[in-house]
Amino acid sequence: MEDPLTSIIEELKRLDKKSLLAYWIKGEFDEAELYEMLAERAKDLDLPDSLVETFHGLSRESREHGEGLWKVYIETYGEEPRPPQIPPLEVYPILDKFSRAEDVIEGLELAMESELLAKRVYETLAEETDDRELVSIYRTLAGVELGHYDRLMEEFKVLKENLKTAGK
Repeated sequence: MEDPLTSIIEELKRLDKKSLLAYWIKGEFDEAELYEMLAERAKDLDLPDSLVETFHGLSRESREHGEGLWKVYIETYGEEPRPPQIPPLEVYPILDKFSRAEDVIEGLELAMESELLAKRVYETLAEETDDRELVSIYRTLAGVELGHYDRLMEEFKVLKENLKTAGK
């Protein structure tokens, strides 16, 4: 049985630029929803406001990226994006785990894991194509994912320290 992630990577390799852009747009909106869910869980658990705001900020950022890419798509192709039926790379690996996560720390760890996974996949895709434009797109995506990871890691450190000093 093939690993679902390997299958996603193989499908992504076959996409043309138009389909890749449509896929990226959908992924940004899916990621925005995931971060909104994490923000709500953090708020419900009365976790630090900085963590809640980081999740809200990542959600807004992902939504803004999606909207900006959507405009580029419309201007370039003159039609609505039709993303391929490939699971979203940033969200897919953690959806099942996230629905069972015991607390926001676990959700935060899963989100960080997902960001690093997406970064590694985009770096691999960049290495495996000779198309310079696709290499640039993949490297940009990898950089975005690394930036998200770094922000989440900072909040993770703060949250762990807060829990430690609170004796939890």
